[in-house]
Amino acid sequence: MSTISWQRGAINILAVPLILVTLGLFAVGGLAYYEAGQASDYKNNVDQKVEVARQEAEKTISDQKDKAFAEKEKSPYIVWTGPAAYGSLKIQYPRTWSAYVDAPANANGRPVNGYFSPGQVPSISDQSNVYALRVYIVQQAYDGIVKQFANKQKSGTVTIQPYQSPNVPNIVGVRIDGEVQQKKQGAMIILPFRDKTLEIWTESNEFKPDFDNIILPNFTLVP
Repeated sequence: MSTISWQRGAINILAVPLILVTLGLFAVGGLAYYEAGQASDYKNNVDQKVEVARQEAEKTISDQKDKAFAEKEKSPYIVWTGPAAYGSLKIQYPRTWSAYVDAPANANGRPVNGYFSPGQVPSISDQSNVYALRVYIVQQAYDGIVKQFANKQKSGTVTIQPYQSPNVPNIVGVRIDGEVQQKKQGAMIILPFRDKTLEIWTESNEFKPDFDNIILPNFTLVP
């Protein structure tokens, strides 16, 4: 009885390596089949794959050229100058943009209200329109305007940080990023000067690069 039991155990022990080898052969065979299929697919579709790669490369190059051309077309910049009574504000903006500015000649309490946009300026009566740049000078207390955004900061819809213009270093205001207008995301600069407040902002994150690289480094104001 013990001899038979030992022989069965020996058979079982010998069977384990055989099973492992068999499974290994199946795995190798399956991998070889998969790789053969991949090679066959590549061989049969190589022309198509090359054409797709070529088209993608051409599109990338074309997009880069279009972007570079669009940036080049923005200069030389156009300069808008506001009334002396409102600080003779000067705004440089891309020549591919248009501007509509309501600017009174005298400081009679009426605000300076400017709208800038690529191509043609959309209707200012439609509140849903988004503008690349807005300029607003109002005879209103700076602290009161900033306080409105401070409440928004508490709710997390905007962030506020100090801002000092490189061209008007003696005036310190704030920069606001986030919901600068209702349902409009962008960035805004608010500066106090005299008895007035200047607000410059973009109503779309799309134009933030122009705002940061063209508008802010170049505008000037007489305090």
